[in-house]
Amino acid sequence: MYRTISQVKEAMLSGVSVLEITQNYLQLIDKNKHLNAFLEVFSDSVLADAKRVDEKIAKGTAGNLAGVVIGIKDNICYRHHRVSASSKILEGFESLFTATALQRLLDEDAIVIGRLNCDEFAMGSSNENSAFGSVENNWKSNYVPGGSSGGSAVAVSAGLCTVSLGSDTGGSVRQPASWTGTYGLKPTYGRISRYGLIAYASSFDQIGTFTNCIEDTETLLSIMAGKDEFDSTSSSIPMTKNNPIKDKLKVGIIKECLDHDGLDSEVQKTISTKIESLKAAGHEIVELTFPYLDFMVPAYYVLTTAEASSNLARFDGVHYGYRSTKAEGVEQTYVKSRSEGFGAEVKRRIMAGTFVLSHGYYDAYYTKAQKVRRLLKNKTDEMFDSVDFLLMPTTPSTAFEKNSIKDNIQMYLQDIFTVHANLTGNPALSIPLGVHSNGLPFGIQLMTDQFKENELFEYAKVIEKI
Repeated sequence: MYRTISQVKEAMLSGVSVLEITQNYLQLIDKNKHLNAFLEVFSDSVLADAKRVDEKIAKGTAGNLAGVVIGIKDNICYRHHRVSASSKILEGFESLFTATALQRLLDEDAIVIGRLNCDEFAMGSSNENSAFGSVENNWKSNYVPGGSSGGSAVAVSAGLCTVSLGSDTGGSVRQPASWTGTYGLKPTYGRISRYGLIAYASSFDQIGTFTNCIEDTETLLSIMAGKDEFDSTSSSIPMTKNNPIKDKLKVGIIKECLDHDGLDSEVQKTISTKIESLKAAGHEIVELTFPYLDFMVPAYYVLTTAEASSNLARFDGVHYGYRSTKAEGVEQTYVKSRSEGFGAEVKRRIMAGTFVLSHGYYDAYYTKAQKVRRLLKNKTDEMFDSVDFLLMPTTPSTAFEKNSIKDNIQMYLQDIFTVHANLTGNPALSIPLGVHSNGLPFGIQLMTDQFKENELFEYAKVIEKI
């Protein structure tokens, strides 16, 4: 089993071909079908690509990711391959182009092995909203892997690919990373191009990564980051060099996060122990107050549903994808196709978003939520004036049993510690922290000032050494 890029490179140095590495992954995927992580395995194209990369290696022209096998969340476009966002509404649709972030990895000779299951249109915190069935957590049967990028997390955790891509709108990379014992990165908004990522909420969405070590996270980001002419929101700010960080760091701890009623006592205790270890190593612990914690999830759901209402209007049963066979006339085509093609959670969010944007409610909800977002941004910038990074839980608890959360509000609150970074645009990283007495893993989350991903990685290494 090849769990990291370095292990792939070592295997190749010892004489193992890229084709053999790829076949090994295909065998593992076949043995782990019960996890339902993959919606489609690109068996033919991945073997052809592996042979092509082997030929390039023989000629000495292979890229930096030769031999690295990646899985992609089913909302990232890959030319001449199907993409559905785990929804019936995109039935039979094949992409005409490749997402910029993915293309940059392909240019370095990475190989795409398949598309990974997720919550429909990335809307969910458990991966139970997919039109193609839920993903199983590889740590414990009948438990969720987290969402929305559950398939991407499980594929990396179970060793079914070297690394994977997901998307993070409110924690959709970091939350499943926490629940599968992997590393999940949500970069600064604009750091990675969104071109080719099927939109949920455009001012929140970011392509992120799942890996089994921090070095692989760094490698992937360094390749994918950068300005893209196809995405006007992508940033031209370059990745900073790995300058050595200070010996003594200022670590920000948000009091309201650690004292939160919903935080599992065992998770809280483990994080507190880590904080004490940092203090003992000479780092300064700065306790901060953040009075807006309880406003973040409501603001997030007002704004993201509003954007979803607009973005998902394009899936209409007319231009492409699913079309109802029961429809008669234009109006019925729209109504029936969307009613039958979208799942319950997606319809719920589209309707909520349409409501908050409607006449008479726009100022009461949407405008107010935008003001809250500005307050959050200002307060977050202020905190980074006094600390190097923030340390907080990734999730309130470990993964839960499938179908155990019936209340939608309770499900939305699973994102309470992760939506912060999406509302403010900051980079955030979940790293494995421990294994609960229930046998399930959980992570700890680090957040830094905007465009300071390299510092974020260095801080994570400090945390891991202690």
